[in-house]
Amino acid sequence: MALTACTDVGVNPKSDTTAKNFFTSEGSYKAYFAKLYAGLVVTGQTEGNGGAGSGDPDITVPSNIGFGQYTRLLWNMQELTTESAVTRFQDQGIRDLNNFTWSSQNQFSVGMYNRIYFQVAQVNEFLRQSRDSRLEERAISEQRQEEIQTWRAEARFLRALSLWHGIDLFGKIPVPTTDVTLGDAPEQSSRDSAFAFVERELLRLTDDQGDENLLPAGQAPYGRADRGAAWMLLAKLYQNAPVYLDNPQQQIGEDPSNLVIEYTERLINGPYSLETQRSPEFSAFQHLFLADNHTANGIIFAVPQDGQSQRTYGGTQYLTHANLGTGGTGSGAWSGDPGELVGVDAGYGGMRTTSDGVALFDKDQSGGPLTDDRAIFFTTDQDSVIDNQNSFADGEIDDPIGYFREGWAVIKFKNLTSNGGQGSNPTFPDTDFPMFRLADAYLMYAEAVLRGGQGGSRAEALSLVNDLRMRANVPTIQDADLDLDFLLRERGRELFWEAHRRTDLIRYGEFIDGQWSWKGGVGSGNVQVEECREVFPIAASELRANPNLEQNRDCY
Repeated sequence: MALTACTDVGVNPKSDTTAKNFFTSEGSYKAYFAKLYAGLVVTGQTEGNGGAGSGDPDITVPSNIGFGQYTRLLWNMQELTTESAVTRFQDQGIRDLNNFTWSSQNQFSVGMYNRIYFQVAQVNEFLRQSRDSRLEERAISEQRQEEIQTWRAEARFLRALSLWHGIDLFGKIPVPTTDVTLGDAPEQSSRDSAFAFVERELLRLTDDQGDENLLPAGQAPYGRADRGAAWMLLAKLYQNAPVYLDNPQQQIGEDPSNLVIEYTERLINGPYSLETQRSPEFSAFQHLFLADNHTANGIIFAVPQDGQSQRTYGGTQYLTHANLGTGGTGSGAWSGDPGELVGVDAGYGGMRTTSDGVALFDKDQSGGPLTDDRAIFFTTDQDSVIDNQNSFADGEIDDPIGYFREGWAVIKFKNLTSNGGQGSNPTFPDTDFPMFRLADAYLMYAEAVLRGGQGGSRAEALSLVNDLRMRANVPTIQDADLDLDFLLRERGRELFWEAHRRTDLIRYGEFIDGQWSWKGGVGSGNVQVEECREVFPIAASELRANPNLEQNRDCY
């Protein structure tokens, strides 16, 4: 289908196939629907000379095809801008995320914007082509038409998910619907209006008032969205409403914390449960990030990856490979076989966490080694403090982070099964990316109670937090310990490297004012950061192509 995301020239037309020619059979609808989910996983639809995961990409990110994968882009923007991750990669624009120097031409920011709107355009085309009138004129069977009603609900959820990412990352964004056709220049919505659209869509998909409803929570096939995913996304909207909206209580009609409690309670009391069963090889927590994590409890919505059929150079492929050293000899060599450590065949030699990322985690009572099951690091011969962020230029050992003697590697995501077996492909992991987890709902409930939300209880909040801490094998806390500062740190521990941290720091007022090592490219992190950087800029190419858009902040 020849589709574009908004008006951007960086989005590649897929073919000259027209809707009239493509939607000629019942199977074509299923294939197109599958592409909507695949847009979260793969970079394109074909394989290229670079092997599986390369090929003709949906969007153009100049340096590397893998840079354009949805969750890789999301992860870079959510984690490299925080204390969680620091990179020594030198690809154009990536260190600007660490350094808080990105511009409207940053290839990662532009790529994320384009990926969001490619997804939205794909959904809108599916919705246009699956209207009742189109199905009838194409003689689609009644049985398939009933299936398509559910698929339409899921497609609308996926559009809402991408638009939420747009609201969170970019602020004022266009909200194209099926009324916006190919070549149109969509109007820019305020953040308030975009929020209202996403909220309205999610409520409609879960209220049983129309023909297009998501399946009940826990009943969708794994990797697809049901009402549990929609409730979680609604809770995320309401949790961050004070950031997104000018007057959240007036727009929503009540304190948004009340609604966070309402929707997280539905999840907590619903068909989901925490993963608590450890295996001989791994902790219960670790199972959530292994090659068989589709069998783990507590994942509400995942982005599936498969080493045989859903290959990509983003997602967990990136998160398993990027931390590992590139090998070599002498003091530059990796201390251990990457295959044994995480079940992959090579390392990219590019990422670490900062000493402040390490410091989030509990130590034993004497200040000794980390005891938290969520602190999944490689530490042998590694210094947690990074003294030099510069990259090596000529292969000489003049850059400690490049040779991985400074900074701890995060080996949370593994291409190993819970019994210690290897994933199906050492290059492309079977490990799914858990976008929404029940544990997050626990912490969201607790935060909403502490922020004054009605309908919950402090006792329940404490109990939920301690459930997570007991699973992590760290001491439980007392009521006096439970405050917002503690919860921000606990979220950092529980959701480490899961693409939530930037959003959390903004909500807590720590993204601009907080200090961590290598923030702004300064070892101490003692830098002043412009407040406008709480959102990323609208892509310069999009501003040139669409006269209806204006830049979202003056500093860009």
